[in-house]
Amino acid sequence: MSCAELDGIIKIAVPQEFSFRECLAFLNRSPLEILHHIDENNIYKVITVNDELILMKISYKDQELIIEFPDQVPSNKQVIVQFVENWFDLNQDLSSFYQTVSNDSLLKPLVEQYYGLRMIGIPDLFEALTWAIMGQQITLTFAYTLKKRIVTSFGEKLLIQGKEHWAYPSPEIIADLQIDDLRKLQFTTRKAEYVIGVASEIVEGRLSKEILRHAEDAAQQLISLRGIGPWTADYVLMKCLLKTDAFPVADVGLQNAVMKQLQWNQKPKINELRILAKNWSGWEAYATFYLWRSLYE
Repeated sequence: MSCAELDGIIKIAVPQEFSFRECLAFLNRSPLEILHHIDENNIYKVITVNDELILMKISYKDQELIIEFPDQVPSNKQVIVQFVENWFDLNQDLSSFYQTVSNDSLLKPLVEQYYGLRMIGIPDLFEALTWAIMGQQITLTFAYTLKKRIVTSFGEKLLIQGKEHWAYPSPEIIADLQIDDLRKLQFTTRKAEYVIGVASEIVEGRLSKEILRHAEDAAQQLISLRGIGPWTADYVLMKCLLKTDAFPVADVGLQNAVMKQLQWNQKPKINELRILAKNWSGWEAYATFYLWRSLYE
């Protein structure tokens, strides 16, 4: 992607296959979201740059994302650009995905309806892993509740014009917690152990995005960690490393979406999903994401 900076404002050119409206629809799907908020088609989000909290205001005009800084302009703009490119998966060529599923009766209508929707990633590995762990075997609403509690208990915030803007807790902070610190927030003992364990793996240098990128089998490396099963591993590879062939086939939302789209009376079995997914080969993550999108009409 090309980008330009003028007077502290960064503009990033986006691909033709990009819909800001669809990305907003995904980002706006829960009123319990605490790590960003949307106001009049502007996205406000805090990220950490060189140990400083930086508030971004992201808007869209004429095939460009416009990034402004309501509080302070960061010294390192490249970190901002990389984060936004990863958050919206801007370096992905979606035309190949659209071509792959152009004759698929399940995906074709969704591609037409949500054209330009991009994978909304979770660029931070610790956030991606712990969000996935929080979401295991509970409702999405309660997962958001747990995330809100851990963020407001252990994250940092900016207070600007009376509005709180929160950043996700660092693994260093979480690694130093005791199990009871998270139990008080209604984490189960197991989930508390898993979250603290993942934090320790990252802090001690045994786990990072770079390590996973160069791993012979990144999914298996994740599964070797306590609390990480195949679904969690595929979710993280899909949302954090933006691997297009990651396929969280056991995902209940995916199963519900397929059942809804095909008007079946029961959820598809895993082997049935794998058969359907032969038409999406190499793009299973995007197929899953578009099917998820169909659930919140």
